[in-house]
Amino acid sequence: MKQMFEQFSWVKILLVLGVYALVYVLIEIDVINAYYQITLVKVGITLIGALGLNMILGISGQFSLGHAGFMAIGAYSVAIVTLAYPSLFGWVVGLLIGIVITTIVGLFIAIPTLRLRGDYLAIATLGTGEIIRIVLLNLKITNGAAGLSSIPKFTDWTLLYVFIVIALLFMAHIKYSRFGRAALSVKDDEIAAEAMGIQVTKIKVMIFIFGAIFASIAGALYASFFYVIKPEAFGISKSIEFLMVVVLGGMGSISGTIAAAVVMELLTTLLQTLAQVRMIVYALVLIVLMIYRPQGLLGTKEISINKLFRRKVKADGNTTN
Repeated sequence: MKQMFEQFSWVKILLVLGVYALVYVLIEIDVINAYYQITLVKVGITLIGALGLNMILGISGQFSLGHAGFMAIGAYSVAIVTLAYPSLFGWVVGLLIGIVITTIVGLFIAIPTLRLRGDYLAIATLGTGEIIRIVLLNLKITNGAAGLSSIPKFTDWTLLYVFIVIALLFMAHIKYSRFGRAALSVKDDEIAAEAMGIQVTKIKVMIFIFGAIFASIAGALYASFFYVIKPEAFGISKSIEFLMVVVLGGMGSISGTIAAAVVMELLTTLLQTLAQVRMIVYALVLIVLMIYRPQGLLGTKEISINKLFRRKVKADGNTTN
């Protein structure tokens, strides 16, 4: 039995390395050209940000609409530092500065607001995201409404994939750990969870900070790929995009978030010349989903590599106890 589970781990490792190698080769031989690379990077950035929001909404049940604000902090931190020090070291420093600022701002927001629930919390976080955007709009160091341009490019497939894997592993650890189970109990019933000795406020604040940090990382990757950032790129519409990915895939589902991020960005690419129609399509997708499958594509379920492998072993008649 132990040997079988070790095989499962090797399957996962080989799958992760195989996906990276396959995409890398396709990029090198120009099957995935510059145009498709843009879509690929958008999928990765959206996935990282959406996983952060899924921690907040899907695991602890906090309805946040300020996710784009934390993404903006990460984007501007990296942009400002790399414009002054255009090196990979500068990028890492900018990323860390963004994470620190995000943590401080997140704590400043989370401690007083996470006592709120439902619509009240959504309004509070929405206001927070807009405050961050307006502050960036009025600072000299961020160049106001004109934003920052000629940002050095450091985001490539390798860097993006590393952070995608980190985000997936961290989300999985949170979801299946003792801490994650405590967070899920808070989502189901705060009063009952508190009665059982769970520190509700502490868990909600920690989950909120973790989710905000992943939004900041997504922003850092965004700024280092698209050269130009402006405050308007991190408005309420960006937060809603993240929310749609989480709702479409299933709140709390990692596999669902991956599938939804791919679907959403492909849909965005197909409708990029029809910006107004795109928002109508998004709204229609949400309406249909809420009517016919309110739990999302996968609900809280996951596509397990272990189960698929176990079925194959049984089918071959090689299962051992």
